[in-house]
Order: sequence, then structure tokens, then C-alpha cells
Amino acid sequence: MRFCLLIMAKSPVPGQVKTRLCPPLTHEEAADVAAASLLDTIDAALSTPGAVPVVALAGVVEREDVRDALAECVVIPQRGWTFADRLAHAHADIARFRMPVLQIGMDTPQVTPALLESCAEFEEAALGFALDGGWWALGLRDPLRAEVLRDVPMSQADTGMRTLEALLGMSVRNLPILSDVDTMVDARAVAAQVPQSRFATTLADIAAVVR
Repeated sequence: MRFCLLIMAKSPVPGQVKTRLCPPLTHEEAADVAAASLLDTIDAALSTPGAVPVVALAGVVEREDVRDALAECVVIPQRGWTFADRLAHAHADIARFRMPVLQIGMDTPQVTPALLESCAEFEEAALGFALDGGWWALGLRDPLRAEVLRDVPMSQADTGMRTLEALLGMSVRNLPILSDVDTMVDARAVAAQVPQSRFATTLADIAAVVR
């Protein structure tokens, strides 16, 4: 089955990404961690059977490795003032592909092609809760139905449940629960799950630096 794998991403610019990792990380180190997470996510997307990777990007890309990875994907700009607006716009922008969509972020570098392929199997909708009460994945047979996200408060402890409520009337498949990377506790836990990843290697290299 062909489906659009939509990645919501922010360019890894120091001071603009993963600021909740600072301290103990510097803004430059947090940006390196964010870049590693994004690159691992893109790698998984590119290797997922049936997936058409699309990155909805905010910000200007300054890193060559990120530019090279994005060149392998369809890239669209994020639009809107709030994150909920940007989500709804991104889904609307990819409706032209006339495919179901599985949308994720750049905060779950532990995803694998097998997991993503499995998560793309749903009738009308799918939702993957995050351990912090939000969600890490949203599947929609019709991307235009993401319009309901505009009324969901984002980045709150009840965002996952509020999103599920917004999908009322659709058949929603529950996806596996994952931890996204917001804090250093999250980062260490995720790195332990994928020790060979760029993300884990980057975090370990930073931790090895004597401050």
C-alpha cells in the first residue's frame, strides 16, 4: 500500500530546537541532537515500504547533512501561526497526493521502517500516544480531516486524549505508545533503545565531553 509519510520538522538551529535539553546541554549541542534525531527519522522513512516521505519544514536549513537528507524527500514549508494550524495546513497541502497519510515528528528517532509500515495500516484513522500525554503519530485516510486539529490544544498533558476526542466519529486504531524526546530523561531512555543510531551516538559523544 502506498501512503504519505509526513514528517513535521524544524531546522536544527541552535537556540531554536530542543531548548528543554538546555541545561545540561548547550544550544549548539541540543541542535546537534535534534539534527541526529531528524536524520534518523528521515532514514527510517526512506526505508519504509510503500512510503512517500514528505517533510513539512520550518526554518532555514544550515547543515549540509540535513540538506542532503531532505533532497531525498518531498519538502513543503510549514504554514500557520500555531502548531495546530501548521499541522492542519501540512495535511491539507499533501491531500493532492490522494493517499492516506501517517504523520510523525522528528522527536522519535527510535522508529523503524517495520514499525512505520505497520502503523500505516488503518481504516479511517490511527493515533499513537506519547508517554507524556501527547501523541507521536497520527494516521488519516483523508488528510483533509486533520482540520479538526485546529481546536486541539497542543503540547499539553491531555493533548493525546483531546486529539482522540476530536477524531470522534472515525474508526481510530490505537498505535504503540512511544516516548518522544523533550527532556534529557527522555533522550537517555530513547538512546538506550537504539544504541547504534545517530541519535544515541551523538548523545554519547556529547556526554563524553568533560565540562
